[in-house]
Amino acid sequence: MPFETGSTEEAGLFELAPAKINLALHVTGQRSDGYHLLETVVTFADAGDRLKFAAAEGDEFTASGRFAHLLPNQAEGTYGNLVLKARDLLREKLRTTGFTAPPVTIHLEKNLPVAAGIGGGSADAAAALRGLLRFWKSPLPEPEIQALALALGADVPMCLKSEALVAKGIGEDIAALPTLPSLALVLGNPLVGVSTPDIFERLSRKENPPIGALEMDWIPFLKSLRNDLEPPARSLVREIDQISNMIGAEGAILTRMSGSGATCFGIFPSAEIAERAAENLTGQRPDWYFQAVQTVGQNAGKTS
Repeated sequence: MPFETGSTEEAGLFELAPAKINLALHVTGQRSDGYHLLETVVTFADAGDRLKFAAAEGDEFTASGRFAHLLPNQAEGTYGNLVLKARDLLREKLRTTGFTAPPVTIHLEKNLPVAAGIGGGSADAAAALRGLLRFWKSPLPEPEIQALALALGADVPMCLKSEALVAKGIGEDIAALPTLPSLALVLGNPLVGVSTPDIFERLSRKENPPIGALEMDWIPFLKSLRNDLEPPARSLVREIDQISNMIGAEGAILTRMSGSGATCFGIFPSAEIAERAAENLTGQRPDWYFQAVQTVGQNAGKTS
């Protein structure tokens, strides 16, 4: 089942921006405009960044958390802050409909590594949209919200859903996967930023076999799939080999890279085993990022 991402407390309105994990990612082609065509099985974790929204006399943005110092403070530019881009884009859209979107202060607790392949920026943008739609009591219909999400980035529509799904195209063609089980994972990142365009540029083949028909025996099925971005990412960031091997050595059923890296995940038999693995890994490399998480899905608990 999907996690509850939003809440309202006395101190303000909150949204969770869950980590996105690509359990498999197949690159199946490339459009004439340069966008790559993908098929990906995606799930979301019970951990991530956290956004708070409150009324203010003027717009304000603040950040805290382990990775807050890596965030840009302005919306402008290719690498501008996606939370601020989401705020400005939604406000502009609402104002064209005659709806008032008053000033807001947004605080982002940045717990996820940046440029890490787990949708940190996209998840933050999606959480900003969800939170501001509630904060401003927006009347926008769902198709227009989805269009705003896609305008912010190819991963934002799936992060807006934050549920187990399969995505195709450039990420906008989404179908829910209600039978995907909840998985006990360990996420690991060597805190080396990865440029997604660089990874795609290093792809030796742009037209690869698709995922095909989905099978319900999920663990064997996931083992039969792949992440086509992992080989070029491994050639660019040598630590991916190391972190994948470290997670595997803790007893993971399956290890794989998520997105364009450098985050790798391991699927473990239970949440307890995953927690112990994350503790062991943190002990080995306290300067890296390791976290045990439980994903959305059915039958949380033991993974067979």
